[in-house]
Amino acid sequence: MSDDLEASIMNSLVDMPFATVDIEDDCGITDVPQINLKKSQEKEWNRKNEIKKIKRKLKGYQPNYFLSIPITNKEITSGIKTLQNEIIQQDGRLARAMVGVGALHVTVLVMQLLNKEEVSAGIDALWELKPSVEEILQGQRWPLPFQGIGTFGNQVAFVQLAEGEHVQTLLEIAEAAKRTFQQKGILAGESRSFRPHLTFMKLSKARGLHKQGVKKIDPNLYEKFTDHRFGEEVLHRIDLCSMLKKKQSTGYYHCESSIVIGEEPPGIQSLINEALCRERMRLKAKVKQIKELLLQPETQAKIRRELLEGALAHGPPAAALAQRP
Repeated sequence: MSDDLEASIMNSLVDMPFATVDIEDDCGITDVPQINLKKSQEKEWNRKNEIKKIKRKLKGYQPNYFLSIPITNKEITSGIKTLQNEIIQQDGRLARAMVGVGALHVTVLVMQLLNKEEVSAGIDALWELKPSVEEILQGQRWPLPFQGIGTFGNQVAFVQLAEGEHVQTLLEIAEAAKRTFQQKGILAGESRSFRPHLTFMKLSKARGLHKQGVKKIDPNLYEKFTDHRFGEEVLHRIDLCSMLKKKQSTGYYHCESSIVIGEEPPGIQSLINEALCRERMRLKAKVKQIKELLLQPETQAKIRRELLEGALAHGPPAAALAQRP
């Protein structure tokens, strides 16, 4: 795929959902000038073929990884646990719909990573994102205050991020993340607008509730907390997490890699992760150079020549010797 075509296709991913995107229109593909008809037709055919491949890939888009800002402030987790218990006391059936406080997080970006190579590319993208995030924050300490309750269609309940300048800052980080991951060829993003929040209850976690008559989350259940201030989480870390792999013993998601933001001194594991990431990127660059070298006609001709010379140097095959009188 040419760089121009790839850039055009990845730019089209900004507006989702993928299933409804007209890739060909969004890529701005125009008629090829009729200077050399045969070459133009071949180029156009290649473009259309690449577009069909991308459309097939987008059709099966199902996020299975995400970028997470973990919630570690005990004031917030304790407050949400109190909220959950208050709701359960009113309706015990909703206990199964609660999200464990160890899993509380703000989702920055969702994406699809289908194999080890794509996960590796995701880790590389996360580390490439770090300078962009630190540039956006400009060395400042960014607390994220959480206050009040909101829902998505009364099916998902969450603690809201309070209004303020920090909302725009998170939006900029989310956009930088989407741009960085898409430049790596990773399908990333979602159709709805970015709305940072802490999900604490989902009816989909307990599907049997519908049969029991629980079809919506009653606002009266959390009435006491509609304007409650839960506390602040300082943005200090962003994790690449799996939606499907087994969670950690703390209840938090399986984490492939993390970046530490700000002045907090990195721990041993962070230093190891950073070193491994740099080494991985160097190895990938070397492998790419080797592949390009092996694909060159003169290299392939040299390999064939050396193989032939080696075969001749070892004499005729044993089968041929056996047939001699």
